[in-house]
Formats: sequence, C-alpha cells, structure tokens
Amino acid sequence: MEMPAPDARVMARKARLVDRLQEVLPREAVIHDPAQTRAYECDALTAYRCPPLCAVLPSTTQEVSDVLKICHAEGVPVVPRGSGTSLAGGALPTADCVILGVAKMNAVLETDYENRVIRVQTGRTNLSVTGAVEENGFFYAPDPSSQLACAIAGNIAMNSGGAHCLKYGVTSNALLGVRMVMMDGTIVDVGGAHMDAGGLDLLGVICGSEGQLGVVTEATLRILPKPEGARPILIGFDDNAVAGACVADIIKAGVLPVAIEFMDRLCIETTESFAKAGYPDCNALLIVEVEGSDAEIDHQLDLISQIAEQHNPVALRQSNSAEESARIWLGRKSAFGAIGQISDYMCLDGTIPVSSLPLVLNRIGELTQAYGLRVGNVFHAGDGNMHPLILYNANKPGDLELCEAMGADILRLCVEVGGCLTGEHGVGIEKRDLMHAQFAPQDLEAQMAVKDVFDPQWLLNPAKVFPLETSESRRAG
Repeated sequence: MEMPAPDARVMARKARLVDRLQEVLPREAVIHDPAQTRAYECDALTAYRCPPLCAVLPSTTQEVSDVLKICHAEGVPVVPRGSGTSLAGGALPTADCVILGVAKMNAVLETDYENRVIRVQTGRTNLSVTGAVEENGFFYAPDPSSQLACAIAGNIAMNSGGAHCLKYGVTSNALLGVRMVMMDGTIVDVGGAHMDAGGLDLLGVICGSEGQLGVVTEATLRILPKPEGARPILIGFDDNAVAGACVADIIKAGVLPVAIEFMDRLCIETTESFAKAGYPDCNALLIVEVEGSDAEIDHQLDLISQIAEQHNPVALRQSNSAEESARIWLGRKSAFGAIGQISDYMCLDGTIPVSSLPLVLNRIGELTQAYGLRVGNVFHAGDGNMHPLILYNANKPGDLELCEAMGADILRLCVEVGGCLTGEHGVGIEKRDLMHAQFAPQDLEAQMAVKDVFDPQWLLNPAKVFPLETSESRRAG
C-alpha cells in the first residue's frame, strides 16, 4: 500500500520555516530530514510517537530567542526538550511543531562556593552539576534516578526530586534563579544568586510548569557541602503493607533519614538478576539511608533498626563499607532499566500521604488481580512519591489501553486518599485528562489564565498538562 504524498502546503511551510531557522542557526543545528527527526518523535514514554516538522539545537540564549521569534511570527508551536527522559510524554511532539532541544547548552557559567551557588546552562545533566563541584566538597542535592542522563531543563520543567528528596527536597528547593526566553523571544531573568527574591514568586510558577511558560536556558542552583558520611540499611519484609507501616512509623518517630526507598518482590528479583546487588529474598524491601558523623549514623541506624524490629522483618542488614553502600544503591538506581529488560511498562508517579501507604499498596494488589497485569512497585517511600510500574505487552492488541485504564485507577486512588496526580514526572500527556480528578473547573481556569499571560497564543508545548479538548479550544480561540 502506497503512503499518501505529503500535503504540498505543509511541505512549503516547512521549507520556508527551515530556511528562516538556518538564517539564525548553523545549518547542522536545524534537523529537518525525516530520517533524522525520528530521533525526536518521542521521549521516554515510548508508547506514543509523532514526528515533528523539524528540530533545532541552539547553543546560546540568544539563539533560543531568535528561534522563538521566528516560530512566534510563523505561528508554529514549539516543544522544549531537555534530554528526552520524560516518563509522562512531556516532550512528545505534535506534527506541526518545532522541537527545541537544549542539549548543546551544557556549560558551567559560574561557581560561587562562598555563597554556595552554581550557574549553568540548562542542557547540563543533573549528575554533572555535582561533578563540577565535588572536588571542592560540594554536591547538588536533587537526584532523579535518571540523573546520569536527564537535563536540568527537564528537572526544572517537572520539579524533579529523587531518592534523597526526603531530607533535601526537590528541584524547587534548590533553584534560586533562571534566565528564560518567552515565546515571543523576550529574554527575562527571574530570581538570582540569593534566597527568596522580592515581589511575585514567579520562580515558583516557572518551576514545574512543564515548558508551558517559556524556555529556561540558564539556572542558578544551590549547592551544599557534602556530608561527613552516609550509610544505608536494608530491611526486608514478607508483606508490602507491613513495609509501608514501617515507613510510617519511622517518620512518626521523628527520625529524618536522607532517603527511604521501597521495592516489592517483582522489582527485587528483577533488579537482583540485573545488578547483583545482594538483595535478600523477601516480598518487600526498604532502603533507609542516614548521614552525618559516624556516631550520628550509628545512633540513627540503631533507632531505625528498633522500629523495624517491631514489624518482624525477615532481613535487617546495615552497610559496613562504601562499596556495599554503592552496590545497594546500584540496585535501586537500576530498577527501571531492569524492569525494561523483561517487559514494556508504564511508570506512574502519584503521591500520597505516608500514612496511606499500607492502604494504597493493598489496593494496588487488588487492581493487579482485577486487570490481570503485573505491577512492580518501586518508589520514594519517605515522601509518599509512588512509582508503580505497570507491565504490559506493547505488541498485544488492547494491552496498552488496559494498562492506561489501570494507571488511571491508581492515580485516582492517590487523589482519593489525599495525594496528587504527580510528584515529579509531571502531567504531560499521560495525566492531562485526569486533571479533573484533582482540580475543580475554576482551579484549572486559574492555571490556564497564567499560561494566557506568558503564552497568549498557546504555542509552547501544546496538548500537554490541561485536558486536551480544553487546551485545544484555548489555542484556537
């Protein structure tokens, strides 16, 4: 069967757009061959794909501004892209859009150890921010599992967290200032190298806005002195709900670990086969890490052990060396990749009150029976940011739709118990039509009114975050 010929008007529009973009960017920075733009047709939510008109890779804030001016004048939508690691379809193109990638913008612009800040271009990867300052005894706290690859731009867009967010918080707790380019090409600076800038909290609006308001090209980030030391403890249980109850008791006791991570049997076995971390044979595993001096670490781990013993653990093991600690975390950091080797999956990130962990885990178990799909639970248990991995077969007709329906039920459950739809992955396309489950119509209207101010034509990251019918009518009107 022959494929239909491309629409002549679309091709002419694309050719004109490419010509204009090549006037402000090096020719190699404008990617328009269909074979090459396929690399940009999806992000880490690979179930959905759409080739863009073209992709551009600017190297400076001014080049970003030049690109946006052209797209604004032409009425062409723009999808900002960091490293493409979004699990919610946050960087999924539309067929009429330009992908604006910041991967070439990865320089460290300034370090100020006295004031504990670093300024970077936002294409820089998360882990390499720590890499730039660790020789001087500092680190960058937010640590998503994808930190080796994910970009600061995407971290800001989704307000990403990570395993250590229980103590150190998420991106918004480390973000001090941004340089951002508006859709019309205007360059603005918000915040700076200090805490709590005066006036409206525009930084709070920008962080977590999912590329809806502007393209962030530079970020001023807070860096912290490295702790004296840190050690995790492994705690295994026969039951998911019991592990959840142990987490709740650790938090209620006033102990503040740097991280509490949870894995169920499916994740434990799959990860152990993949990473050989030395995990025990159990149905549920907690990794609890504390930090400080040796005396502080010993004291905190003793308290955590006492709390865990009240829940009859089947395994309880403290790390005794840096090598053992690294192996424990290698297992947890490898969980998503390990599951991906055995099955297609969809990763959720609903957030719930810690006290609701036992209830929610039990209910997810019931949903696996009802839908006939397996779920691997791995998440930041300390702050209730859940990451159920729903396994499905992408080649089996109807399986993706079944997976989506189950995911929607899990996310509605998170909202019902007092949580929210997303902790760090963002809404993207994955949860846009579930926004009514959390927000009343007037709440959504208030959020969309903010976008009206920043992006009146609704050209930035279209078809994301807000219910599709609502956002499309906003764009058309």
